[in-house]
This record gives sequence, structure tokens and C-alpha cells, in this order.
Amino acid sequence: MILNTTHHNSEHRQIITDLIGSPFSLVQILKLKGIGSKRMIIEEVSPNMQSMMNKVSDINYANIELRPKGILVMINQGLRNFTWIIPYYQLVIYKVNGSSLHAQGRFIRFRNSKTFKENKKFFNKLLDQKVKYDMQYAMPESL
Repeated sequence: MILNTTHHNSEHRQIITDLIGSPFSLVQILKLKGIGSKRMIIEEVSPNMQSMMNKVSDINYANIELRPKGILVMINQGLRNFTWIIPYYQLVIYKVNGSSLHAQGRFIRFRNSKTFKENKKFFNKLLDQKVKYDMQYAMPESL
């Protein structure tokens, strides 16, 4: 689900909380050593997300925030902001010449640049959180 979060809306906060949980507490943020990525350059998006990209040749940026049950991908388009809500059970990550996030029939691919390389630790943290979430619903091993 993608929301236009340019202006504050309490309904959006409730939708995000219902889908991927409330934000981490300060203690949890300190234990995780941060829950947000640095901004990354968007290389390519799926055709159904083209309307959120700049029409001119400006660089498009996005950053990611971790939540207990998913992630928020915040996309900046000039003066407007969009938030893509992705629960962990829908998230697929590919690492090919940068990295791409796939979910809900959409994708976003980040450029393999200096800003992306600075986020290597963040992506490792993201994968750890996804594995923790998936292990809660893992099938027990057969006897």
C-alpha cells in the first residue's frame, strides 16, 4: 500500500500501525543501533510507481525505516512524500548491481553508489529482522 504522506494524517498513522506494527521504542532503537537507512538513489521503479518519480531528470531518493512487522519505504518527489508500506511476509530482496525491493506487484531498485554502500549494515539488519519475523511462523521440523 502506498500513501501520500506529504501532510500529516492520523488515519495514515493508524493504517501503518495496523499493517506493520507501531514504531520501535527508544530502548529497542538503541539495541538495534538505529532503525533507519541513509537516503539512497532510486535507479528504477516498476511501471505502476512511475507517477511518484520526478518527471524531469532530477535524482529520486528514498530511505527505509524498520518496524516490528515490516518496513516503510519513504520516497521523495520534489515537495511531495510517499510512503510504501511493506509487511515482511510480502517483502522480497534481490541483490544484483545494487539492491531491489519487491512486494505487492511493485519494485524499486537502488543504484549501487556510495550512498548505497554506506547502507550495507542497514540491509544486514533488515535481513536479520525479516528472518526473525519469518521464524515465528516457521513450520516445525518433522520427526
